[in-house]
Amino acid sequence: MRERKVEFRGRSLIGFTESASEGTRFSAFEPATGTALPGEFFAASADEIERAVELAAAAAPALGRFSGVQRGAMLRGIAAAIDAAGDDVVARAHQETALPFDRLRGELARTTNQLRLFASVCEEGSWVDARIETAQPERKPLPKPDLRLMLRPLGPVVVFGASNFPLAFSVAGGDTASALAGGNPVVVKAHPAHPGTSELVGRAVVTALREFEAPEGTFSLLFDDGIEVGRALVKHRLVKAVGFTGSHRAGRALMDLAAARPEPIPVFAEMSSLNPLFILPRALHERGEQIAVGLVASFTMGTGQLCTKPGLVFVEKSAQGDSFVAKVAELASNSTGGTLLTPRIADSYRAGVASRRNTVRLLAGGKSAEGCAANAAVFETEYETLRSSPELIEELFGPTALIVRCNGTNDILDFASNMPGQLTATLHGTEADLRESAQLVDAVQARVGRVLLNGFPTGVEVCHAMVHGGTYPAASDSRFTSVGTLAIHRFVRPVCFQNFPDYALPKELQDANSLGILRLVNGQSTREKVVR
Repeated sequence: MRERKVEFRGRSLIGFTESASEGTRFSAFEPATGTALPGEFFAASADEIERAVELAAAAAPALGRFSGVQRGAMLRGIAAAIDAAGDDVVARAHQETALPFDRLRGELARTTNQLRLFASVCEEGSWVDARIETAQPERKPLPKPDLRLMLRPLGPVVVFGASNFPLAFSVAGGDTASALAGGNPVVVKAHPAHPGTSELVGRAVVTALREFEAPEGTFSLLFDDGIEVGRALVKHRLVKAVGFTGSHRAGRALMDLAAARPEPIPVFAEMSSLNPLFILPRALHERGEQIAVGLVASFTMGTGQLCTKPGLVFVEKSAQGDSFVAKVAELASNSTGGTLLTPRIADSYRAGVASRRNTVRLLAGGKSAEGCAANAAVFETEYETLRSSPELIEELFGPTALIVRCNGTNDILDFASNMPGQLTATLHGTEADLRESAQLVDAVQARVGRVLLNGFPTGVEVCHAMVHGGTYPAASDSRFTSVGTLAIHRFVRPVCFQNFPDYALPKELQDANSLGILRLVNGQSTREKVVR
């Protein structure tokens, strides 16, 4: 990684203008050492919050009229600008998060690639779900009007940067990309743990939008080292939706705040998840050691700071189960540990490990560490204890897993049928296991967004078919995803035009279909023009 001196100005970006106020000052720190990093950052003032949201609201009509090709070009420009700043972005992100360079380079590529993926969705255009019912004026007893429906943007969207993904779930991450793709202006509240990274990415976004001549207010970036800026944004009368990735406590607070507004708005929150992993008998017998190796690699990946970390593992009480547990304990004991993102996360992890030691058996790891350092910890308990200890099904963020010993698959089915909502659930089984587990599959898919077979949930493919969501409390609304192109549907709503003249309709709904998109015309999917 090349070294280059980068100046950090620490000012919020209000549309195309850098803020001038000097509110509360704060700095970023290296998690591994606690050393303050270069750059002083200033929390946004109330006036700056107001200006950012008003600019966004003013930009919304023009941005909403952009064609799919225009939005695609805008997103591609943002991706190119971030790629051009990539070395500086990755270097600063490494300092602020202690995440490895290879992980951050991969996350940078994921960030820019998902911008381009949404650009391709915009350019093709069929995502707007255009539906046309032509008029039947002679119909009896009542004439049928001409009705034309398509998805339209909501308006200004507030996006909260995430602590554990400084790029892919932050300033220009999936929430921002999908909101812009849907035609919505975005105001980002930067995460205080990586403000320098946020500033570099934010500058790149603004540069691209200026060059594209997007309306000022299409994007703003606000700093804060606490919660007041975020609270003010969610409560602002002109904000129409919120995107959030983080803890259940914070997500629920935002949901309650948004619901209490005079005009309630949706909060699309991706929150806590245990991502249970169910090991069925034949798979355990045939490849228990292989599953153990994959499991430890998965729950220690990124020092256990991934929302898809498998934190709860179900395995039968048997000799094979004993061997599996012993192998997991051995591998975890030999793992190297890592650095957690912030002191708050580290304190929470240590407190959680200490609390679990009072309830369940510690099999491996759990050694005390200083600062933001963390070691893996593996716990074991019986299903009966899990059922009577609800605190054990709360997420513990960090490199840890709880193995639950079961009396056969009935225990597994009982948990799956009653578990709180999860982002993922994983089954390890043979063909015979799977054929005997239809009830389990039914129970699991009713509570999660993604069901895996013979794999591990860490690693989320950004594509058209991905779902990164689930039922509450894993996510605030199980109908949506925060990863993949379906994420665009969070920030749009259906609008119907009745008896409009053709020239006054959006191009997506005009008879000629000059965009060539797929539409539902009188109940038939077609790319042909409408013949009246």
